[in-house]
Amino acid sequence: MRVFFDRAPLPEALPELDDAHEVTGPDQAEWPTAHAAIAGPVRYDGPHMDLAPDLRIVARTGIGVDAVDLDAATERGVVVCNTPDGPTISTAEHAIGLLFAAAKRIDRTQADLRAATGDYTGRSPAIELAGLTIGLVGYGRIGRRVAQIAEGIGMEVVVHDPFAEVDRRTAELDELLASSDVVSLHLPLTDDTRHLMDAEKLSLLSEGTILVNCARGGLVDHDALIAALDDGRVAVAALDVTDPEPLPPEHPLLHRDDAIITPHVASATFAGRMKMSVAAIHAVNAVLAGRTPDHVCNPQVLDRIGLT
Repeated sequence: MRVFFDRAPLPEALPELDDAHEVTGPDQAEWPTAHAAIAGPVRYDGPHMDLAPDLRIVARTGIGVDAVDLDAATERGVVVCNTPDGPTISTAEHAIGLLFAAAKRIDRTQADLRAATGDYTGRSPAIELAGLTIGLVGYGRIGRRVAQIAEGIGMEVVVHDPFAEVDRRTAELDELLASSDVVSLHLPLTDDTRHLMDAEKLSLLSEGTILVNCARGGLVDHDALIAALDDGRVAVAALDVTDPEPLPPEHPLLHRDDAIITPHVASATFAGRMKMSVAAIHAVNAVLAGRTPDHVCNPQVLDRIGLT
């Protein structure tokens, strides 16, 4: 069986692949012979899957499956899996790292030092986070981890997630946005959540709010975000994800001193990449051996292909 990696595989994870399987990719010329895909940045829609008629599984090295057409995969008998446990710690830590960078304005202070402006103490716009409220929009694995860390530094945590069991104070979305000093997004990107943070929702924020997004860039209307930065509703936008990705060099968000942006690397620690790669490989091993894998995103396909 041929296992296609759409980006270079992590060598340390490859021993987890069953010896009977052959590693191919990331050259797309090899894609038509694939029986399985370890999926990274490539979009897997119906036409793309049709190029590989023997395809049996697409295993995402990450949580989001918005780049995979689940209906098209199910129609073709292709199992789609994700690896939700792998990026949790690294992504949560990155979200907190962005929060600290935004609150302490590390980028601006460093720029002042490089420019030898002087009066560094007087010019510092840093704030303390202890005692402030962080509103988490979404409360999955990463959101829960962020909540633990935020509480550890003395922040008050409030959560909005109508689909999760929440063990902390909850609020309706509008209330959370209006009452939080920091808003951190932890949602999947769906038709319902695209541009959730639009001009209307951003207008509910208190002046000086920090907005953190390590989930999906499409959750935020970037034009509305720029307007909210201009009017001070958002003090700092701290983003690991954008729409598009990466932002083109001329994009205005990249040239503001009130925006801190990293290129979707929150989970890109060695530990995080290793956990995601191993979990995806285990899913591939299972399906190619006729077993049901963990974390199936289109479970309705299982009966169709004779797995339970």
